[in-house]
Amino acid sequence: MARFEIHDRLRIDAHTLGRFQLCHLLLHKNAVLPWFILVPETDAADLLDLPEDLRNSAVNEAAFVSDFIKGTLGYPKTNFASIGNVVPQLHLHVVGRRADDPCWPAPVWGNLHQIQKYSTPELRRFTGLLGRYPTFKVAMR
Repeated sequence: MARFEIHDRLRIDAHTLGRFQLCHLLLHKNAVLPWFILVPETDAADLLDLPEDLRNSAVNEAAFVSDFIKGTLGYPKTNFASIGNVVPQLHLHVVGRRADDPCWPAPVWGNLHQIQKYSTPELRRFTGLLGRYPTFKVAMR
């Protein structure tokens, strides 16, 4: 099997935080909202094409990220999507949302016009918090 690589567009648009058992975890570079991207190690193009056990694993890892956004970061809602129209590689979006965010109630895709960057300490904070969970392996320190 060829070595797994994350699509260039995802690597350009996001910070690599680490990985779960199945999915690599990325954080969109726009810090206006906590926008996580999970990239399962698979050749499948769509979430619903995965065998049931892998599909369940991917959704469970996305649910963990949703719990992190709600419980640790304090967002009351998450949006979850697997679109893949621009980037053909299977990837899952989990985005923290609240009524005072810049594009509420519209979806973030095509509506997030503000730009803010994460600082290195903020990225370290995220990986430090995620690294406390035994199923997550931190990529950056």
